[in-house]
Amino acid sequence: MTTFAIVDLETTGNAASKGDRIIEIGVVLMQLNGEIIQEFSTLVYPERDVPPFITSLTGIHEDDLLDAPLFSEVTDEVYHLMKDSYIVAHNIEFDLGFLNEEFKRCGYPPLHNPIIDTVEMARILLPGSASFKLGQLSEQLGLGHDQPHRALSDARVTSDLLNYLLHRLNQLPERTLEHLLKVEGKLKSEWRPFIRKSIENNRYEQTSPYPFDLWHGIPVKRITQEEVVSNPSLPPFKEWIEKAYKHTDGLKKLIHNYEIRQGQEKMTEMVFEALSEQNHAIIEAETGTGKSMAYLLAALYYSIVNNERLLVTTHTNSLQKQLLEKEIPALEELFGRPVRAVLYKGRNHYISLVHFSYELEQSYQDNYDIALTKAMILVWLTETTTGDIDEIQLPSNGKQFWHKVSADQSKKTVELEEGKESYYHWAEKEADSADLIITNHALFCMDLISSEQRLPGYDRVIVDEAHHLEAVSSRYFGIQLNYKELQRQLTQFAEMFQKRNYSKIPLSPSVVTELERAQFSVDEAKEELNHLSRYLFQRIKSHKKKDKTKSDVGRIQFVLDGKEVGFRSTANEMCHRFLASIKKLAIAMEKIHDQLQLAGQLNEDYRIPILVSRLSSQIELTKSIRDQLVDYFDMSDSNEVKWIEIEGEGATNAVYLFKEPLNVSEILRARLFNQKRSVVLTSATLSTDASFDYIRKVLGLEGNVEAVEASLPSPYDFGRQVKVMVPNDFPNIKASPEEYVEAISEAIYSVATITKGRMLVLFTSYDMLRKTYHLLKEFIDPEEFMVFAQGVSTGSRDRLKKNFQAFDQSILLGTSSFWEGVDIPGDDLSCLMIVRLPFQPPHDPVTSMRDQALKKQQRNPFMERSLPHAIIRFKQGFGRLIRSSTDRGVVFICDQRLMEAKYGKYFLSSIPDVPVSYRSTRELVDEIDEWL
Repeated sequence: MTTFAIVDLETTGNAASKGDRIIEIGVVLMQLNGEIIQEFSTLVYPERDVPPFITSLTGIHEDDLLDAPLFSEVTDEVYHLMKDSYIVAHNIEFDLGFLNEEFKRCGYPPLHNPIIDTVEMARILLPGSASFKLGQLSEQLGLGHDQPHRALSDARVTSDLLNYLLHRLNQLPERTLEHLLKVEGKLKSEWRPFIRKSIENNRYEQTSPYPFDLWHGIPVKRITQEEVVSNPSLPPFKEWIEKAYKHTDGLKKLIHNYEIRQGQEKMTEMVFEALSEQNHAIIEAETGTGKSMAYLLAALYYSIVNNERLLVTTHTNSLQKQLLEKEIPALEELFGRPVRAVLYKGRNHYISLVHFSYELEQSYQDNYDIALTKAMILVWLTETTTGDIDEIQLPSNGKQFWHKVSADQSKKTVELEEGKESYYHWAEKEADSADLIITNHALFCMDLISSEQRLPGYDRVIVDEAHHLEAVSSRYFGIQLNYKELQRQLTQFAEMFQKRNYSKIPLSPSVVTELERAQFSVDEAKEELNHLSRYLFQRIKSHKKKDKTKSDVGRIQFVLDGKEVGFRSTANEMCHRFLASIKKLAIAMEKIHDQLQLAGQLNEDYRIPILVSRLSSQIELTKSIRDQLVDYFDMSDSNEVKWIEIEGEGATNAVYLFKEPLNVSEILRARLFNQKRSVVLTSATLSTDASFDYIRKVLGLEGNVEAVEASLPSPYDFGRQVKVMVPNDFPNIKASPEEYVEAISEAIYSVATITKGRMLVLFTSYDMLRKTYHLLKEFIDPEEFMVFAQGVSTGSRDRLKKNFQAFDQSILLGTSSFWEGVDIPGDDLSCLMIVRLPFQPPHDPVTSMRDQALKKQQRNPFMERSLPHAIIRFKQGFGRLIRSSTDRGVVFICDQRLMEAKYGKYFLSSIPDVPVSYRSTRELVDEIDEWL
């Protein structure tokens, strides 16, 4: 019978090759039926120091190891325990690597047994898991894990996990298992025998009913379409809303501990009035008002009574999730029938099974990441009802594979997936009968600007998190291109011209010539792109310092303006050489496309329509690249801002090109407010100095565009829950920037010592963030606090957030994109430190050009743009702190301008009335200690 040796090690570090050693080993021997035959565990003397971090992680102290055996004393027992079994570990390369290093040291040959990596197996068989760490998986599956980071306890949990995964393998449909065999050879784990065994079991023990359908030869979870129920007769709105808010069988019955909140009912009435009377509205609803529930009640009532679809757009995924999973289900009972609310995304989020099925047949040429991605998708298809890739976490190169199999490949030019066998068509069908469509600002703005319809039609829309609309529309009404993405697209083009794709398709010799010509054009385009990127990189890097700034992730920025004629002229010439290669490529692709279409009429080879479809979307892509770049270096349009960013320390061709409109208000007025019957803008932060003038100006709600306004205060007792503290002894930042960084670092450490970390520190300068981080790392013990910094510890904002939330005693340093959307762990307390008032850096490309435009009109850019924008950011930051009536927190603002500059009062008057202390840092730290 098959035996598994499930092993887990604790070590002094993660690199055996650099002298790290084992300090504990745990082995569980288990048979295929799940029976445990034997367990083995021992501490091991490592012959070197144990780092403090490892002690705090495992609880194993150096004293515990003094009497432990050397590995050489237990080698024989461990070796013979494992040598005839499958070796299993949660991250096999780590454990087996350490063991073989020790065996070698003791004169034993390394083990080359068949292996199973439960991380890899879990990624494939549990593709929707949020994390694949052993602790999180054991919690998710209820496996029980009494001593995390102790070897035997971890080995036992790994054996439970293996059991669970083998059982899950048995539940997969036979066709899925057969497809898994196509990619299994490229994986680390040798589980072919177990897949074959599951296929046999499947044949003889198939349960009924069979919950899968076969789409394009691939088993998918059966989707049952909900019956459309006729609309109930609801009472008039005033009567209905009164009952919802005030009667015992309204919200009080549906929502546990529901409290009537000041302003919530008023907001519902206002939104309903705007929708009914075809008005636009601007509604600021401060933290704790319950704004999303307020507008959902109005929107759903309007939709159901009038049988009209409404749109809700948000900036963040977390708010979409909250609406769909929490708030809408809670309100459903008030409407007398199920509410049909759908999350709508762009084509590129949905899988195309035609293209995925085609790629499965090409599995012989996969690398590891692609094989893993295919295996994950195969299992996920037996679980998903949406086909939306955001449900799973693909490996890094898997994201490139996704571009080949997303529904974006089946554009309207060639419809491959008619009817019910396409997830994208299901999404469209659901949206057609929906009461409410929920989407994000990005797709919403793309739909406004694009000639191609991106969203189902709508006349009334609620824009939540509306303070982001200007920035998002600027981005999507402009362009963003970068070297790496263009190279990826060119590589994907090249894959189309490999002759093996066309084997056995009867094509004329001229097509073979065009394939070679297209491949030559790709190579030429790659070379021209390289020349252009290197030229831009070198010129910007060597440019005078005063012409360059840094973005909030530390990239060097260079604004294109009327100057630098020689630079622009050379760049333009090089760009047009690149576009000439792209044009040649497009012509060759069109010829291949036409020949293939012709062959398709005479031949039923299933590959032809797929290849035609891919060529169509790639021809479209070449047109898009050309449209975006053809006049990029031409400065004739004064209503645009163009700038280039480079990774200062990165590869010499890491170049990013940006273009944004100088003013989005006119576009929004024309495309949104003048087109739609009712647009409701809402957010916790829309006003400045008790006025909506700023938001009206930047979003195009001026002049003849009318909108009702309201500001609804928060029900929280901020005076009791929050203290604002401003130190009066910080050095002058202009005179002594280094001393200022030292003062910030000391203040962070002093406050964190009292608050036990759980701090978010917000910077407006990436350079200052970096210097503060390095200074903190010098004197903060990692056992005491974990310090994470945006753009330094890791490039990914989400990864930072996860790391930050994984440790209690953590400090997170962030720049502008962190002013919202980061929840600080810890119920009792949060501390928000604002290093400088959040004015946009004056050298930010878009800010500086907009300021110049206002100055030309004899207007004051500081009062009209900079100050109101900073106040809204300040309110956003402040709002991160208090999320419930029981939270308490400190806002520590290291910027004396708040108290001493004339405009400081505008910031303070924009937040609720809270106690403000303006004293020395030492006195403030003592005050925090006392208050808590």
